[in-house]
Amino acid sequence: MIILLSRLCRPRLALLNGVTALAGYGYALFPAPFTPIPFLAAFCGVTLLAMGGSAINQVLERDIDALMTRTMLRPLPQGRLSATSASIIGACAILAGLVLLATTGGILPTLLGGAALVWYLAVYTPLKPRTTLALPFGALCGAFPPLIGWCLAGGTPADYRIIILAGLLFIWQIPHFWLFQELHEADYRRAGIPLATNRRALIGLWIAALAVAALMLPAFGLLNRPGALLAALFPVPLVLLSLARSRFLFTYLNLFPLLLTLALFFNNCI
Repeated sequence: MIILLSRLCRPRLALLNGVTALAGYGYALFPAPFTPIPFLAAFCGVTLLAMGGSAINQVLERDIDALMTRTMLRPLPQGRLSATSASIIGACAILAGLVLLATTGGILPTLLGGAALVWYLAVYTPLKPRTTLALPFGALCGAFPPLIGWCLAGGTPADYRIIILAGLLFIWQIPHFWLFQELHEADYRRAGIPLATNRRALIGLWIAALAVAALMLPAFGLLNRPGALLAALFPVPLVLLSLARSRFLFTYLNLFPLLLTLALFFNNCI
């Protein structure tokens, strides 16, 4: 049962969303004293929303998942869970996440969490099998977790600092997903999902944009020394791996949200 739930809710991906929520929360809170309950609520609430969203997404995409080697072992294509059961599990996780955000952060983080889910399930998911332009719409979902954490800590969504931080994660998702498509190109073609042409050139452009955007953190005062040094060093291997077309580029990009969160916390604790 644990394996079924893990494949349905994809906890590793969900935890990554929770980590980026902590980045927004921790930065908004500093230099106020650390308060563990809202901190945990930001992490657990966003993680639960992501897990629930994954379950509902698999209900919507169960026919596509059955065609792809990467996803055919998920519970719905295998027939080990019904669509109704998976929907109930997803709805319970979503409800728990929304309640957690509402009781600790009020209406705004809750609305943002709900909006992220609606956008992911009602906009991005239907667009994905229809057009390559679905990706920028889907990337917007990744900008929500730090914004939710920021607002839960009392920050305003119009603050330029959280706009930069959320924008950075939006940019990161696009080359990250295109590299993921390269790794599983045969699967996507088998499922009839349209793939962008000249993808490698586009990846290079977005990698360059991410490298420049990372330097905005110290330039706009989001990071001071020594956190600024981490932000300055991050683009170096990113660009080198991209120019070398190294298979480690995808792995390095996977680490970016964690490195970003650590840099913000390290910066604020020194």
